[in-house]
Amino acid sequence: MNQAFAGEADRIDTPQGVSASDTPAAAGLAMKGTSRPLRVFITAAEVSGDRHAAQFIRSLKQLCPDVIVEGVGGPEMASAGAIVHRNTVTNAAMGIRGALRAVEVYGLLRWTRTHFDTQKPDLWVGVDSPSMNFHFARAAKERGIPTLQFVAPQLWAWASWRMAKLRRWVDQVACILPFEEAFFRGHSVNATFVGHPLFDELPAYRPSTRHDGQPGRPPVVGLLPGSRKGVADANFPRQLRVAAEILRRFPDARFKVPTTAATDPVVRRHIAVAKIPIEKLDVALGAFETLVPQCDLCITVSGTATLHVASFGVPMIVVYAGNRVIWNALGRWLIKMRTYAMVNLLADEDPLQPVTAGREHLVPEFVPWYGPVTSVAELAIDLLTNRPRLNEQRQKLIKLVRHLDHPGASDNVARMAMQMVQPTDAAAISTSGRSL
Repeated sequence: MNQAFAGEADRIDTPQGVSASDTPAAAGLAMKGTSRPLRVFITAAEVSGDRHAAQFIRSLKQLCPDVIVEGVGGPEMASAGAIVHRNTVTNAAMGIRGALRAVEVYGLLRWTRTHFDTQKPDLWVGVDSPSMNFHFARAAKERGIPTLQFVAPQLWAWASWRMAKLRRWVDQVACILPFEEAFFRGHSVNATFVGHPLFDELPAYRPSTRHDGQPGRPPVVGLLPGSRKGVADANFPRQLRVAAEILRRFPDARFKVPTTAATDPVVRRHIAVAKIPIEKLDVALGAFETLVPQCDLCITVSGTATLHVASFGVPMIVVYAGNRVIWNALGRWLIKMRTYAMVNLLADEDPLQPVTAGREHLVPEFVPWYGPVTSVAELAIDLLTNRPRLNEQRQKLIKLVRHLDHPGASDNVARMAMQMVQPTDAAAISTSGRSL
């Protein structure tokens, strides 16, 4: 059903006893000079954004139990206690591209403007998805609503022309990568590093069952197609071809494929026509943290998934399918970074400088990934054959994550939000990203 923002089918059940019109006269923390409770409106449009928003909501409710949180997002936001007016995360239309997707977003924006006019929130929070959230930030700002962007747009990598929009429409930016705070402040943006929300969502103890590398044991390889339908559709068929090559060298190899609600149908459709015995593939919905620790090596799309894999100390090869013509015509000129895997960015002492010739990444990456899959397959086979090399990458990943593995990002953003709406009642935020 491709009606992402069209009607009742897009709504998510809200917590029992809560409705969009609930405005109790007495609340734990009312806006100054009023008897009404604090009202926060959140917009999120990706699976990861939905998770980050949910953690933020839980932290916010710890500070202000009676806050009314509403917005557009997904089931994770709803489970955290938000009133979700439209499902922008799991619906099929989130896979739509181009003009049709723009029409859907415009319809949602019109609805949101009207909602702001009739039930004005005290704060708007956009979670990731900058292409969409810039529009909602503007709608909020034009109505005098304070604006907070949680997860900074990656303007250090591309689309730097959007910096003026960020300065104009967003009051505060909560950065999740250590180098971003200095970058954005250097462009006169109010930015604060808060930590990475991934580590709020992961268990503190993350054992791996594969780290000891028993000689002669059949390898286990993760095929990670991402959380979005379009990304999985572009990458997973190529990952399956790599898997077929690995099977020629290791006939007893097995493959783990964690999926999301958006990607599970895509993955199963491609598996149905692949030339790989079905018993070799373990596909499970929402099982990233169960399947990945079992792997010797993951072939993963770029993005937050790379840090997620690294958090379990599992070596990886990073890929991201791209069109050769489009890349040569536009991509190489628009994108400023010479590395695209998040773990490689974080491992770099100065990630905003171009990579020098001959410089090695922490993990190998193939971005953009087009043409034959032979290079990725050969590298995967080499790593699986060369256990010392595999273990070397594992140890480097463990060391990298150790510096970032500090829960508290969601708490920091919640305090940041409270400081924006109740500056005299909220604790001052520190720039450490760990304590406020």
